[in-house]
Amino acid sequence: MVEKVIKLENVSLVDFLGVENTNIKEISNAFPKSKIISRGNEIRIQGSSPEILKINDTFNNLLEHYRKFGKVTTENVVNYIERDSRDIQVQLKEDTLIYGAKGLAIRPKTENQRLLVDSASKDDLTFAVGPAGTGKTYISVALAVKALKNKQVKKIIITRPAVEAGENLGFLPGDLKEKIDPYLRPIYDALYDMIPSEKLKYYLENGIIEIAPLAYMRGRTLNGAFILLDEAQNTTVMQMKMFLTRMGPESKMIVTGDKSQIDLPRNQKSGLLNALTVLHGINGISIVELSNKDVIRHRLVKNIITAYNKFDDAEKGQEKKVSKQERQPVS
Repeated sequence: MVEKVIKLENVSLVDFLGVENTNIKEISNAFPKSKIISRGNEIRIQGSSPEILKINDTFNNLLEHYRKFGKVTTENVVNYIERDSRDIQVQLKEDTLIYGAKGLAIRPKTENQRLLVDSASKDDLTFAVGPAGTGKTYISVALAVKALKNKQVKKIIITRPAVEAGENLGFLPGDLKEKIDPYLRPIYDALYDMIPSEKLKYYLENGIIEIAPLAYMRGRTLNGAFILLDEAQNTTVMQMKMFLTRMGPESKMIVTGDKSQIDLPRNQKSGLLNALTVLHGINGISIVELSNKDVIRHRLVKNIITAYNKFDDAEKGQEKKVSKQERQPVS
């Protein structure tokens, strides 16, 4: 058995190790064959050489995270352990897209998020498809803000279909803007993270950043713009075709959506699903698939998505079995 000692210097133990050493316990659970002991500012690791090297790399990544942000959460620990297991080395400086309104570096945090960044840089039309919490919208907004700051585009246009999910727009109070804004709230939240409020207000008032429902895109040609269609699973086939054909010279488009959260009527086909089939393999168009491994919200979100996927698969299997039995001839 090999032993490795890590000394924590100039580190707040509570902020790094967590309350009652919860972060250490998380690492111990991930490496059950090794023993991790925390005493004062020393961490002792006992186990086999290969596993100790992995644990040491995890602690180094967490220390780098702590020096950047001043705190390590249990979710951070889980993310770094998973990254290490996939041999993903986070290049903090190179990966940074922009610095947000409070100076926080905004960067891709998973392998597929980095693939999204690379694809959007290479191609003028990118589809980012994945479950809730994978950062597809947030990263896309960051790419749009980066392009605007670097003067690669003249404006940002962000849109999404105002499809009702259990509520009727007509019963919401206010004028059209006030009815639509709740659907666009995630976009506003992302922008406020990335642009100081006064500057964002100026951009919105002067049309440099435009946030509007999809219906407002009809008949327009969008030149020199970074265009983002969010919640694209709730577009119809005709709406998707209309939107994609708005692209003008020197423009980029990102289309984001979640195939598992379609709120359209049952008899209506999703424009996103149709587009992924129709446009597959066309040069200059990228399709990036994110999964529950890319979820960066609360750690339970990954488990929730996995559980729902298993349940849906089981239901589909049962439906196929019943359908097959119904087709069998009666003797």
